[in-house]
Amino acid sequence: MVKRTFSPHPVFDLQALSEFLREREFKASHADRILSHAARKLVAGDLPEAGLWEDCEGLPKDLAAVLPKHFTPLSSKVVESSTSSSGDTTKLVVEMQDGMQVEAVIMRYDPKQGRDPSKEDSKRRGERRATLCLSSQVGCQMACKFCATGTMGLKGNLNAAEIFEQLVHAMRVEKIRNIVFMGMGEPLNNYKSVCASIKLMVDGRLYGLAPSHICVSTVGVTNRIKSMAADMPGVNLALSLHAPNQELRLSIVPTGKAYPVHKLMDACRSWQEATGKRVFFEYVVLGEVNDNQEQAEELGALLKEFDCVLNLIPWNPTEGGAMEGYKAPAEERLATFQRTLREAYGIRTTVRREFGQDINSACGQLVIKSGEAKSSCSGGGKTKVDDW
Repeated sequence: MVKRTFSPHPVFDLQALSEFLREREFKASHADRILSHAARKLVAGDLPEAGLWEDCEGLPKDLAAVLPKHFTPLSSKVVESSTSSSGDTTKLVVEMQDGMQVEAVIMRYDPKQGRDPSKEDSKRRGERRATLCLSSQVGCQMACKFCATGTMGLKGNLNAAEIFEQLVHAMRVEKIRNIVFMGMGEPLNNYKSVCASIKLMVDGRLYGLAPSHICVSTVGVTNRIKSMAADMPGVNLALSLHAPNQELRLSIVPTGKAYPVHKLMDACRSWQEATGKRVFFEYVVLGEVNDNQEQAEELGALLKEFDCVLNLIPWNPTEGGAMEGYKAPAEERLATFQRTLREAYGIRTTVRREFGQDINSACGQLVIKSGEAKSSCSGGGKTKVDDW
């Protein structure tokens, strides 16, 4: 993994900014003014190279003059944007200062398009909203066999500012209500940066997202799961489980050897007891691999003690997964699997609607091909974007 440096430094790196102010004997409170000003200006699209800080209220002129020499409002840029044919998904390829790239996905959802059988008129309530699926690392070392990102290996960790900047870029496209750390990388293997980026996201002086609208997904770094309750208060936990027992899980997630299923359950139980929040379990359904009746019953027995939601995710085609012989589950088989969990074990079980499969932005499809200056996007709606 390459050691990464910045020149100039991203202004949303609060630790670096605070050290800069302290070393030059400026008040620490100026950091809040700087970040709030930058967040507002960036979403408004007002990014003059000169004079960006001159109209920052309460900022000393000498500080406004020296900031541009050491800090940049955006250290990353969107180099490619792809929108699905349905218009509900936009994938952004974001390039860092050092040329490394990650992908972030905006998913638009209108509840009124669905049905709610519990309502007399069967109509769902709620306003149209957008969720951002963002990346925490360049590549991933977890090597899940069904996932395209795992084929990259781990190239580098993202700085907290680089994670937050994905939200900035997305906000310039669409107002974001929800955040899911389900893009490239294992968030809990870049723990400090993820924690710091979440603090920025929920800061009322910036974008003020509700912690309950943020979900961190992990393959299962048990010690970090236990720490999340204190370090990420109010944030949701999603565990990528994918199998009801250790033997099957290892065949799908080889790095799971370090995190046995029973220890994952203990960690999730500890987190739930500390937070009182519901746990989300993710289960990529691989046709005739992890979707038979016996496995459904074993999974139900494993999860029945939890207050949880189980998200079944039909496998999305990837090159690596196809080489493993994976395929999407048959609809009838998937329905039976879901029905068993719901009716026999009382587990709230959903089948995730996939967004953006035609632009390779669905679950498990995010990847940046090594040696190429562009993403692996395919399909319609592809648009090149100039520097923002």
